[in-house]
Amino acid sequence: MGLGPGTGSGTGHRREDHLHTPEGYLRLLPPPALVLPVPPLTYPQTAVLLSARRRVGLPGPVLRDIHRTSAGNPFYALELGRALAESGTPPRPGEPLPVPTNLRALVLDRLRAPAPGTRETLLLASAAARPTLALLHAAGRTDAEAELTEAAALGIVDGEAEPVVRFTHPLVSAALYAAAAPRERRAAHAALAAAATDLIERARHLALATPGRDERVAHTLAAAAAVARERGAPAAAARLGLLAADRTPAGAAPTAHARRLDAAEDALTAGEPELARATAHEVLADSVRPADRIRAWIAVIDSAGQAMADVDDVFPQALADAGGEPRLLAPLRYQLSWRAVLVQGSLPRARGEAAEAARLAGLAGDRRTELLALSFQALTETLMGHRNAERTLARALEEPQDPQVACDHNGPGYTRFRCLLMGDRLDEARTAVGALVRLAERRGAVESQILFLRGLAETELRSGRCEPALDLAHRSLRLARDAGIGEGPALQLTALAEAAGGSVAHALSLAQDAVHSAEEDGDLLYLARNLYALGHARLVAGDTEGAVRALRRVRELERGQGVTDPARGRWQGDLAEALVRTGAPEEAAEVVETTRRSATRLGRGGVLAVLARAEALMTAAQGDPERAAHTLRAAGRSLRALGYRIEQGRCELVLAHVELRRGDMTAARTALDTAARVFRRARAHPWLERTATERAAAEHADVAPGSEPGTATGALPPPRLLDALAEMERRVAALVLEGATNREIAARLFISVKTVEATLTRVYRKLGIRSRVDIVRLATRGGG
Repeated sequence: MGLGPGTGSGTGHRREDHLHTPEGYLRLLPPPALVLPVPPLTYPQTAVLLSARRRVGLPGPVLRDIHRTSAGNPFYALELGRALAESGTPPRPGEPLPVPTNLRALVLDRLRAPAPGTRETLLLASAAARPTLALLHAAGRTDAEAELTEAAALGIVDGEAEPVVRFTHPLVSAALYAAAAPRERRAAHAALAAAATDLIERARHLALATPGRDERVAHTLAAAAAVARERGAPAAAARLGLLAADRTPAGAAPTAHARRLDAAEDALTAGEPELARATAHEVLADSVRPADRIRAWIAVIDSAGQAMADVDDVFPQALADAGGEPRLLAPLRYQLSWRAVLVQGSLPRARGEAAEAARLAGLAGDRRTELLALSFQALTETLMGHRNAERTLARALEEPQDPQVACDHNGPGYTRFRCLLMGDRLDEARTAVGALVRLAERRGAVESQILFLRGLAETELRSGRCEPALDLAHRSLRLARDAGIGEGPALQLTALAEAAGGSVAHALSLAQDAVHSAEEDGDLLYLARNLYALGHARLVAGDTEGAVRALRRVRELERGQGVTDPARGRWQGDLAEALVRTGAPEEAAEVVETTRRSATRLGRGGVLAVLARAEALMTAAQGDPERAAHTLRAAGRSLRALGYRIEQGRCELVLAHVELRRGDMTAARTALDTAARVFRRARAHPWLERTATERAAAEHADVAPGSEPGTATGALPPPRLLDALAEMERRVAALVLEGATNREIAARLFISVKTVEATLTRVYRKLGIRSRVDIVRLATRGGG
């Protein structure tokens, strides 16, 4: 965590200089001091450290700057955070992080002072975004190579990093820049502005070289912001726009407000809600124009994300500013439609507000708001099972379309994807949302990327492609955490992906976090979805009573919201199966019958097939295993045809229990083999482990003809012998129970044969056994 390999090296040093390196200080520690090398912190770890140790509420972009400058060094990060906390305000766009004097001295005192010419070259390099030798030459540093060679010998830059100059530690660059006088910094930026060939870089340096307000500079910055926006760099566009507003002459306040509002909207696109909110409030404090104020209010509302309850007081003020003007009322009515769902939990009210927003936008010629409102109206109608849903979506997809709406996470493209997914059209849904992901990545639309990645992950999960689903879900979650938006919904999908193809324990933890997030935000829409993830994870873990508690809450929330389409959450089959297992067949029958009516009316084949699996469990419990087996085979064929691999595998597990009940061991083995094959292809590790365990139990235990079917998930609870094992140990043991060789286990789990052997050695030691045969023997005895 020091300043780099070159620190403290170089010719002409005194013999004592080695003491000023990290290694030198460590050698001074008296024995028996234990030296523990600590790797650099990740960005999330840096953010947690600053929050826990300093309780500093810094915006995400500033936290990222601190992490980048500190390079993960916790001491540097804390000192930079302390300096910001003491200053009271984060740096304005274009301004460097304040480097406190003690930290600046700590860094620069360890480096020998370079010659004056070298110092000027290093200042240019520290001020440039990408300091190349060509750029330094163009900025007037004709001896840049020799000066950088000297700097490398002093441990300031990396001598092997051509053609881009790289400092040995980011803090060295920050400290050198902070140590320069303001006049020297302006001169450096002026030279770089003259040398830069890229419009965005030239505009940035021009702004930093020119003190005060200047319309020529402001115009150049605004043009550069437009270029950055077009390039898909909204974060850069936001900062350039704010610089443009700051440089706009005092007599042109409307122009400054417009530039500031553009910057706020760019910040929202870039996933920087704190910057957007602060910028919008600057406009509200200064502008009296209704159009400016409504744009600012909308930015404040959008910056709240899922937590719309936090901005409830905004709506009365914004409606008063809008007066009766349709052009100003339309976007506010659209926001009120979302509030009706997120805060009030009412789909009918949301539909009404969206329809009114679309009408007002049409009158005002505001096509963007009209498309967004029609899209949301179509979504609410779909969830309600309303007969006009398809017609409204068709209106939202009509030309002309707005380029901004095409990439919007609430636009008609994403609504169409949701309808395809709810209609069991998985391949079409994958194509649609995949195109949206690529579009959002090109445009740098972070919030849209988070949502579209989540949608693609959900599609892969439904299709039984667990590995890509896990990867996409975790990518979405990382983006959400970095941006500070949409973390709760990302947690929900990641929990479902972990329950299917990863760690059930991790799934439970993520789902619980998702529920807490929705409860804190007052987000009733996602509270229901997050509770479903929790109920499902509990069901997979064998906690049927806990699953019933969570899924009953989902049912009550969706009833209150007016959701009638069972394809929205697909929790009904899990609830019915859990109810059968917990001894509530009457309630299970009511869930199945109520859901079947809606699913039949709306043509939701996947929902009907899953309901058939739950109904078969009830039929078997009532003493008619033959009819239950017939129902399960038909449901399995339907699920296979629709592409729902995991649901098909769960059908086979239930079928195996029903066949055991009938006393047909051959049919039970066939069903278990089919389940294992389906789960193996899906990389559904938790389900594959469960299948292997049940196969071993079926082979080595007598099953009475009248015994109960398995758990509500169609599987037995994990045997106690596996409870003491770590995740990888459980996977290896489960595949041993399936009869897999070490080489087969290695291939299935993507590990080496030596890792399998070492893992089995740990399994034997923990279970107090000596061989693979002993694992099977323990399993057949119910885990000892």
